[in-house]
Amino acid sequence: MTQKIKSLIWTLTFFLSAIWSWSLCLADTGQPGDKTGQRPGQRPNIIFLLADNIQSDHFGYMGHPFIKTPSLDKMTRDGVVFQNAFDTTPLCSPSRASILSGAYASNHGVKTNHTAWQEGRKTFLELMDNSGYNTAFIGKWHMPGKKGLPDLPFLETFVSFSDRSGQGRYFDCPLIVNGKPTPSKKTYLTEEMTDYAIEFMNQQTQVPAADKKPFLIYLSYKNAHPPFKAPKGVAGRYKNAKVDLPARDFWYPKTNGIGFHGTLFGSYKNKYRKYGEVITALDQQIGRLMEELDKAGLKENTMVVFMADNGVGWGEHFKHGLSDPWEEIIKLPFIVQAPWLVNDPGTRRDQMVLNIDIAPTFMTLAGLEPPSNMDGKSFIPLLTDPSTQGRKAWLLEFWRFYPRSVPTYTGVRTDQYKYVEYVSGRDNLLFDLKNDPGEKHNLYDTSQGRELLPKLKQMMTDLSTGVQL
Repeated sequence: MTQKIKSLIWTLTFFLSAIWSWSLCLADTGQPGDKTGQRPGQRPNIIFLLADNIQSDHFGYMGHPFIKTPSLDKMTRDGVVFQNAFDTTPLCSPSRASILSGAYASNHGVKTNHTAWQEGRKTFLELMDNSGYNTAFIGKWHMPGKKGLPDLPFLETFVSFSDRSGQGRYFDCPLIVNGKPTPSKKTYLTEEMTDYAIEFMNQQTQVPAADKKPFLIYLSYKNAHPPFKAPKGVAGRYKNAKVDLPARDFWYPKTNGIGFHGTLFGSYKNKYRKYGEVITALDQQIGRLMEELDKAGLKENTMVVFMADNGVGWGEHFKHGLSDPWEEIIKLPFIVQAPWLVNDPGTRRDQMVLNIDIAPTFMTLAGLEPPSNMDGKSFIPLLTDPSTQGRKAWLLEFWRFYPRSVPTYTGVRTDQYKYVEYVSGRDNLLFDLKNDPGEKHNLYDTSQGRELLPKLKQMMTDLSTGVQL
């Protein structure tokens, strides 16, 4: 073999080796330049699991003394827990609209539970469906409208309910499936919603390879909204559990100080036990879905996100309505599983993420540019690199409405401080959350507070005008 041929073979071998090494490197990172979060050559599937009214620490993985959540515990071992996830408007309908739109309530317009969804505004579901995703919305919609549910013709599957003003009921809930009234097939609503999600997911696996599309499932559960009703096998599980709640009567402030109403509501400790049971019932159904995902061979290319629409308090503060800006109310459970993105499964992140970040994250994952009217931002960089700097501050909003007694307020939350400014009826709040995590010492009318206020007020103004911090 001549020297010229040997040289040519060596050059070709080196060139092929370099290409092979580069492709392996790209496969390991799982995303081109860590920007979109896609695996090479394919867009991932997405499953979004939305719970209702669950305090962020009421899970096994958070060390709760008796509430068991083995399925979500496993999800945390396979993924990442965001310990500082928040709801920008602590109320069901505005939070759900913020999730779908990626915008603050002051921008998307759903300010209370009595405000209808503006059907002209596009959800991330529609934008992703238009880009080639098969999309399904399954479960609780809970944004009022003249017809109860909106027209979402782009969805491949739309399963929801309008019963009880959109709250639905845990047992024997009549459904609306793709616009048609449909009787329930399963006794327990949470199980039936999971059945629809599994059915939709399995349909995607049966499509010929040439016609396959990535899918997105938005699965919105009723658990754990009152009244707390668990199915057979879970109901009564915690009836003897020791309940250690604040000494003050939890129901008293929630009934506007009318003790008679609190008496009619019953023992708050028993209610709390039942609350734990519906969380465990939810966990069981999430476990079913995750098992089916694994069986279908879809786990490695599917992002699963679990969160709640808002938190709930159990007497930690005397003035503790359902939408007060306390940490127990605004902080959310937030778990993300995405095997190709997370190199350190089982870990926790301290950066702040918000309900408005869901839409831009999913769109980025699909290779789409989030529209300019989205206030949130993708948290994909926080998944791939835990040292990535998170946001500095975000806007907290609430509008008073009947029958809530909580006044309208606007606030700003940073990684250390929370400032809340009421329109009327209450003293403003300012807390140093690092040194006072229980929010017991209001700094507003103190020398320290007066020193902090100008910067916090400026942040609030900037955020209100669209500046990202």
